Amino acid sequence: MPKPTKGPRIGGSASHQRIIMANLATQLFEHGKITTTLTRAKRVQPLADHLITKAKRGDLHAIRTVGKTVTDKAVLDRLFKTIGPSMKNREGGYTRVTKIGNRQGDAAPMAIIEIITDEVTPKKTAPKKAAPAAVAETPKAPVAEEVVDDTEDVVQDGAEAVADTPDEDDVLEQAAEDAEEAGDEAKTVSEEAEEAQA
Repeated sequence: MPKPTKGPRIGGSASHQRIIMANLATQLFEHGKITTTLTRAKRVQPLADHLITKAKRGDLHAIRTVGKTVTDKAVLDRLFKTIGPSMKNREGGYTRVTKIGNRQGDAAPMAIIEIITDEVTPKKTAPKKAAPAAVAETPKAPVAEEVVDDTEDVVQDGAEAVADTPDEDDVLEQAAEDAEEAGDEAKTVSEEAEEAQA
C-alpha cells in the first residue's frame, strides 16, 4: 500500500491531483527531467518509479496499466522501449530529486526531478576469510570435549574416593581439591584456546 501523503492535496480535489501527477509523470518520461516545485517533485517520484517498474516487465498487462496514467502514445512507447529496458539492472531508485533554490516571485522551493541514466556498478564484496574461521572453529570442539572428560574423571575419582574411605570429611576435602584442579585445568585450556584464536 502506498504511504499516504501529508498535507493538503495538490490541486483542489483528488481527481485533480491524479491528473496533475499523470501530467508530471508524462512530461518526465518525455523530456528525461523537469523543473517543478519541491512538493510536486516529491509527490511524483513514487508514481514515476512505480510506472518504470511496470515498464521493466514489458508485458501487455503492464502496458495497459501504465496506459491509464500515461495517455500519450509516443511517451508510452518511449517508456516501454527505451526507459524500461535501460533500467533492467537497476533494482529501484530510478529517479533523482535535486533542490535548486527558491523561485523568484513567490519564493517557492524548486527542484529538478530526473531519470537516472547512469550505469549500475555492482557492489564490491570483501573476500571472506575462510582459513582463520576454520582455524578458530577447530579448537573449540576438542577443548569442550577435554573439559567434559576432565569433569567426568573428577566425578569418577570422587565416587571412588567415597567408596574406598568411610570418612566423609576426607572425601569432601578430596572432592573439593579435585574440583579446584579441574577448574584450573579448564581455565588453562580455555586460555590456550583464546590464544589460539587470537
